[in-house]
Amino acid sequence: MIQRIILICLELAGALALFMYGMQLTSDGIQRAAGDRLQKTVNFMTKNTFFATITGVLVTILIQSSSATTVMVVSFVNAGLLTLVQSIGVIMGANIGTTLTGWIVAAIGIQKYSIVALAVPIFGLGFYMSLIKKRGDAFRSYGEALMGFALIFLGLEFLSKAIPDPSGDALLFLQDFAGKGWITIIACVLVGAVFTMLINASSATIAIVIGLSAKGIINFEMAAAITLGANIGTTFDSFLVSLGANINAKRAAWAHIIFNIFGTLWVVMLFKPFLAFVDFAVPGEITVLSAGAHIAMMHTLFNAANTVVLFPFARQYAALVTWLIKEKKGAAAEQPLVYIPGPFLSAPELNIVQARKDIADMADVALSMFSSYRKARTEPPADIDAVVERFVRQEAYADSMREGISKLLLDIARQDITEKTRENIGHKLRVVSELEIITDDCLTLIYHEEKSLKKKLPFEKKDMAKLEPYSLLVEDFLRFVKEKIHGPINEEELKVAFDFEEKIDAFRTDLKKIARKRLKAGAEVRSELLFIDTIRVIENIGDSAYSISEALREMR
Repeated sequence: MIQRIILICLELAGALALFMYGMQLTSDGIQRAAGDRLQKTVNFMTKNTFFATITGVLVTILIQSSSATTVMVVSFVNAGLLTLVQSIGVIMGANIGTTLTGWIVAAIGIQKYSIVALAVPIFGLGFYMSLIKKRGDAFRSYGEALMGFALIFLGLEFLSKAIPDPSGDALLFLQDFAGKGWITIIACVLVGAVFTMLINASSATIAIVIGLSAKGIINFEMAAAITLGANIGTTFDSFLVSLGANINAKRAAWAHIIFNIFGTLWVVMLFKPFLAFVDFAVPGEITVLSAGAHIAMMHTLFNAANTVVLFPFARQYAALVTWLIKEKKGAAAEQPLVYIPGPFLSAPELNIVQARKDIADMADVALSMFSSYRKARTEPPADIDAVVERFVRQEAYADSMREGISKLLLDIARQDITEKTRENIGHKLRVVSELEIITDDCLTLIYHEEKSLKKKLPFEKKDMAKLEPYSLLVEDFLRFVKEKIHGPINEEELKVAFDFEEKIDAFRTDLKKIARKRLKAGAEVRSELLFIDTIRVIENIGDSAYSISEALREMR
């Protein structure tokens, strides 16, 4: 008897693992094949709550994973690409999109039909597609997605065979448990939530529930309650991702959690009428053969109704979540300059989103430092030591950013990515390196300013007048680079960068000639040498900006 139980458990675990691996392979394959097009689509289609909801539905249907969609949403919010209101719309849509899996399982008929004959050729086609082109190619990724789709079918087939017919004692126990009213409902909700948290796949939970119903092991009420619990358990992934994210990403994750808990609570309170409505929507009595359709319909109506209830109040809901998930006191004030990398995720596309955000932040630091230097030179501060100290902290921050972002990009390069993405990572590493060099040069410039003030080596007014347009030109170049930092740029934009570089070089040549003439005429040597070195360092910043532009042009 014990051996039989162990064997059943192992068969169930294996079938479930095959199903979940198929889901993961399908999701990863489609995300890899879509690449940054998926990110751009999400960004473009989330301009308002309605389109955000439609986007959530379509993306989840495409990648067959609401968890992947919501993790993507939390990552986008963390990167500043989505607002909280937009993320709520996508989350609502993801909850609707994930119901397709239940309909697939119900349509297959987990007990009635054998689908191995369909799954095997699909797997074979996907496998040979994955061999046709080189590793990381989009065609190969679509092949892997097909292989995953076939494994989903195989997993369902093995799952139906692994679920045993109930014995007399087991049926008596389940019938007794099913008659305990609210205790049964709440217990089943908890089972669904905990089980889904453990396996990280609500689709797998629903597949098992349909299988158990098809064998007559659990009744429709128990299956519905477990399905409600699965909707709570599926929020665990986005919660885990939010732990290392910023306050807005945390709010997006909690918006998902509260949304699903709220929906479960009101459906549990109206449990009997809600199931009666499901009964009305699916004609005919609930039998072992029609149980799958009833469960799939219940899952769909639950998520659709929950969205309809809260959709008109998306902005108010966002305000409520903002009020509930408060930022820590003092967090909004000036933060210590410590680079904290975002969470590293299994999907390389989402890690690239994080890297893009961090690179943009680093470009902000570089531009801010140069702008602050120019202000300190034109309007000498009362406390130059405090300014220098701030620059030292910013430069150290940029150093830590370079180290952290480079590590993130190299970790992404080790993942299964397209060749295009791999090449772009190399260009991004070059951008990060040049940004760090710019911050080093800005620190050198503020040291020059400190030396000029403390050692009484001020530049003459006419020197300042000539240095200002030179500095403004470099600052404009840095601003141009910052705006284009995600790349790629076209030939015309590279020509703009080249024009900046040419003008900077011409300015440098003229300014150095003037300084050398003054040296020959007997000007103060230390002051003129400091002026010449300042010109050189500013030119170096222009060179780095042009190098970044070249890297952005080479991106694909």
